[in-house]
Amino acid sequence: MALDSAIKKIIFLTGTRADFGKLKALMLKLDSKEKFEIHVFITGMHMLSKYGYTCTEVERIGIKNIYKYINQSANDTMECVLAKTITGLSDYVKEISPDLIIVHGDRVEALAGAAVGALNNILVGHIEGGEVSGTVDELIRHSVSKLSHVHFVANDLAKKRIIQLGEIPDSIHIIGSPDVDVMNSDSLPSIAEVRSRYGLCYDKYSILMFHPVTTEVKELHNQIKTVVDEVIASEKNYIVIYPNNDHGSNIILREYARLEKLENIKIFPSMRFEYFLTLLKNADYIIGNSSAGVREAPHFGVPAINLGTRQQNRVKCSLVIDTAFDSIQIKEAIAWSDQLVRTPQALFGNGNSANQFCEILDSSKFWNIDKQKHFVDWK
Repeated sequence: MALDSAIKKIIFLTGTRADFGKLKALMLKLDSKEKFEIHVFITGMHMLSKYGYTCTEVERIGIKNIYKYINQSANDTMECVLAKTITGLSDYVKEISPDLIIVHGDRVEALAGAAVGALNNILVGHIEGGEVSGTVDELIRHSVSKLSHVHFVANDLAKKRIIQLGEIPDSIHIIGSPDVDVMNSDSLPSIAEVRSRYGLCYDKYSILMFHPVTTEVKELHNQIKTVVDEVIASEKNYIVIYPNNDHGSNIILREYARLEKLENIKIFPSMRFEYFLTLLKNADYIIGNSSAGVREAPHFGVPAINLGTRQQNRVKCSLVIDTAFDSIQIKEAIAWSDQLVRTPQALFGNGNSANQFCEILDSSKFWNIDKQKHFVDWK
């Protein structure tokens, strides 16, 4: 059943370069339809110059209704960021009266968006819930799911987990991971364009992306020191991208200072999503604890050395090796990656997420979802 004639206002909340990469295709698809009025609430790391002031990347896609909100200062902890985001988004929501708020993943900004929607009787849609990982991220992700009315998940396993949380099966839609739309598209720049834009001269290189685990901050210095030691010892070319801004990120950045003068290593605060995907597609391997190693890398057939607990249980496949913060294990993992047969694995959809997402929203059934949620016992 097609949507009624009333234009629906939809807020997309984006706080990081990572969630924007996944939400971009969905935003643009809906923005191309006259029946939807798209608003983008930009906050989080996007607004910090230290991380490349990536709000400009969001503005560049051409959506008219953009609102930028600084939700943190240098010393704010996660609960302070949560509180500030709730305050700012609450004011914005009261100003424009949206019909739907779309949030993604497991950041505190997503939790703020889901809370504001639930407490203001506004539909909340959650992208890529139902997944597991290590750290506090998993607690946030499941909390966002419980505050959301509708779930757009990546695969069957994620759907089963959402059902275990007591959600109505009909409220869960498997659309794959939206970034697969981008990975499979013709819009990715060539590797030559990436090298030119970022001044890269390496024919062969690997990628290091490492984020703090907030529950392991006391161990973080030793963890990242071991990683940096082995990156240097390998004598390979590396592209290093800053961590997210969770508590402990400065510890990582202090260790990265040891890499700054090495000719075989280049460090970037951030990188355009499409350019990063091309960089990843052509890398020898990725090392660290970023979700890019367990989600995007297998799609391109790129080996991933997954360090520690941050992505624990996220995905198991032959292209990902789980490794402790141990010099010998990391050396062995690097040698393993050199020998691995690169076979792409489609674990999170076929690249049709935006179309499926649009079809679901282009239905009166969707907009009649009951905002009063009920727990469904697992049978």
